[in-house]
Amino acid sequence: MARFQWSALNKQQVGAFAEYFVKMEFTMYGFQVYGTEVDDRGIDFVARYDSGPFIEIQVKSLRQSGYVFMRKDKFLLREELHLALALLNDGLEPALYLIPSETWNQENGIFVNRVYENKKSKPEWGINVSAKNLSSLEAYRFEHAIQRLVQQTAN
Repeated sequence: MARFQWSALNKQQVGAFAEYFVKMEFTMYGFQVYGTEVDDRGIDFVARYDSGPFIEIQVKSLRQSGYVFMRKDKFLLREELHLALALLNDGLEPALYLIPSETWNQENGIFVNRVYENKKSKPEWGINVSAKNLSSLEAYRFEHAIQRLVQQTAN
């Protein structure tokens, strides 16, 4: 089997891979990573660089493109909370993005606010990922976002 054949994995395998991958990327940049025993609050792990503040990370993954969401009652917009998004395209290494939760304060076509009044679905924050809007995510590329976090700790 060829490497990076994301379509051959089931949903649980993709989710587990994405979470471990993000943890390892934080570790490779010198962050301390602490897992959560129970994921009932929308936080997959916390991380800290040096003696700086802790940041909370929710991990989501997508194969190629689509829509991912975080329930508003679990993903409360605040400075220390970030979404780590792994985009998985067959034959390619994962593309990783780190998005501050406060990004959803400025709703646009990519970062959306779903209220769902009088519906079964609970309110959610979402992100639409397509080939057309992929360039808009470049500002959140993991390597750029992680450098900003390290610099904030140094200041």
